Amino acid sequence: MRPTTLRVLNRAAELTRQNRFAEAVLLAEPVILVADPAEGQEIRRWLVDHATDFTHADTSKEIA
Repeated sequence: MRPTTLRVLNRAAELTRQNRFAEAVLLAEPVILVADPAEGQEIRRWLVDHATDFTHADTSKEIA
């Protein structure tokens, strides 16, 4: 993944945590749309691996 793409994804996560979802989408969408298939796969993998960056959810805890 290009360093600029990673910076955009990290910034979008930060904006989402600040409840600035519309800004996050406006920032990330153009980068995602121009990604080639290989980078698109990396972006998808990064989003799955970093879902908690966007949601603050702790997926490591099990529900009893």
